[in-house]
Amino acid sequence: MEKEINRLLRWLQGEFILAWMLILLLIALYETDVLPQGMMVGDARMEYILQTAGILLAMGLIPVSLRLFSLSLTRYVKTMPLPEALKSYRRWSEVRLGLLLAPALFNLSVYYWTLDLTGMLCAGMLLVASLFCVPGRERLLMELDLNREEGEKEE
Repeated sequence: MEKEINRLLRWLQGEFILAWMLILLLIALYETDVLPQGMMVGDARMEYILQTAGILLAMGLIPVSLRLFSLSLTRYVKTMPLPEALKSYRRWSEVRLGLLLAPALFNLSVYYWTLDLTGMLCAGMLLVASLFCVPGRERLLMELDLNREEGEKEE
């Protein structure tokens, strides 16, 4: 079982690093003028719509992604046998990261399209929230209550 846990951790860490690399790639593409900047500058209505959508996505999906994962762990994943729980844990971790990554990419694009800091601030909030999702061995063992089970086996 230790082998599956290590494989899951490597996979989740790779996905997390890939998500951050995607963010950095998008920034690099905008900064090197591969992707156009300032397309919506001067169009007040479109700026307002994009910024409002970005704010709503950020403010809505940050608590949803973090709370949804917690609820799925307590009500669903912890009740499963360990091999199935690991698969479900991976799926829910990917959903949580996706719920934070997609609006972060959108808000970064909004920032570069409108050249207004609102999109950058929302993207920053989403990226900070993604730091609460960094996969680690201790976190996985704690969230799946594996430490408690190992302690019970030793007694």
